[in-house]
Amino acid sequence: MRFDQFHKIVAAAARMMRFDQFDRLDKLLAAATVLLTLTVAGYVGIKSIGATAADAPQRKPTNQAADTPQGEPSVDLTDDQLKSITVEAVSERVFPLEKESFGSIDFNEDMAVQVFTPYQGRILEAFPVLGDEVKKDQTLFTIESPDLIQAESTLIAAAGVLDLTTRALLRAKDLYAKQALAQKDLEQAESDQQTAEGALRAARDAVRIFGKNDAEIDRMIAQRRIDKSLVVPSPIAGVVTARNAQPGLFVQPASPPAPYVVADISTVWMLANVNESDAALYHVGQEVRVSVMTFPGRVFTGKISRIATAVDPNIHRLLVRSEVPDPQHELRPGMFASFVISTGAPIRAPAAPLEGVVRQGDGTMTLWVTIDRRRFTQRVIKIGLEKDGYRQIVEGLRAGELIATKGALLLDNIVNNIGAAS
Repeated sequence: MRFDQFHKIVAAAARMMRFDQFDRLDKLLAAATVLLTLTVAGYVGIKSIGATAADAPQRKPTNQAADTPQGEPSVDLTDDQLKSITVEAVSERVFPLEKESFGSIDFNEDMAVQVFTPYQGRILEAFPVLGDEVKKDQTLFTIESPDLIQAESTLIAAAGVLDLTTRALLRAKDLYAKQALAQKDLEQAESDQQTAEGALRAARDAVRIFGKNDAEIDRMIAQRRIDKSLVVPSPIAGVVTARNAQPGLFVQPASPPAPYVVADISTVWMLANVNESDAALYHVGQEVRVSVMTFPGRVFTGKISRIATAVDPNIHRLLVRSEVPDPQHELRPGMFASFVISTGAPIRAPAAPLEGVVRQGDGTMTLWVTIDRRRFTQRVIKIGLEKDGYRQIVEGLRAGELIATKGALLLDNIVNNIGAAS
């Protein structure tokens, strides 16, 4: 009997209790009838309700397995749902202890030279342009130097004096042989000639300082003509990284800006700012692997050459400089680069694919573990390093266990929907 039928019977019995329409005997009979009706109706209703509850199908919860520890949700999947799940066995992988940072490529300033003129003067010609490769002793620019002109004039004059004293000595020797000249006059002629020789040697050395070679000096002496062009060569082989030289520009020694800057780019610098908390992990001489966007997949190796002595107080990062060989001149200053450095021995640990690790709303990391490939149990884990698409599992998982990789988020959604419905 349903509850609404029971309610109608009670209401009908109550209508029979209008005692003002019956005598005393009729009232007693009516009361007994009502009592009997209520007793039978109540008994039938209770049995009916009990039978309904007993006959209802019992549903087994799908969000908690019988053998699952309390607090670890599990779910049984249908055949259709299993098609969206990929199961893999956990394996051990090697995770190197490495640190990664970002920076930029720069010139090796230890191999860059500012080329100044050794003497003041006005630039006559400037030859290489910005970016040109130059060899050692190749002419960069020429200047018209008053000091060079004076030195060359002295050279020509000294050569003339030596020629004069040499002829005078020859005449003196001839006269002395004929006893037509006193010995002291001969000795004076010899002294004058030796003095002239010394003056010429000094004049040649003075001109040689300006970069003139012996052939050029001999030509000036023979032609009695000065060469007012002072050649300024490159002291090293490299690339012109800056040019301020222009014809007609007056330059002085060590007066910035330098007419030319030449850098040896067979090695470059990789400059990176690393976290202050990682400062103790870096040491001079450690090997680094450098990558740039221009050459995807290429790795350039180098070594740390300098670590800053102070941390930048504004960004709390430490400057680390690495020297990277670049014999093919492929790395250009200003390139954005990243570097990886090993800070310890590699470790071997259980690993899970990144797509199988799910971050929960409270920040905990979880995996879905299975034994029979049908029932999946959510397990909280602790993660560590990441390498080649795998995440190190520090705690909560052993090698050989089966986990869901592709479709792990689907399992999360199924459990969340069950929790919301309940």
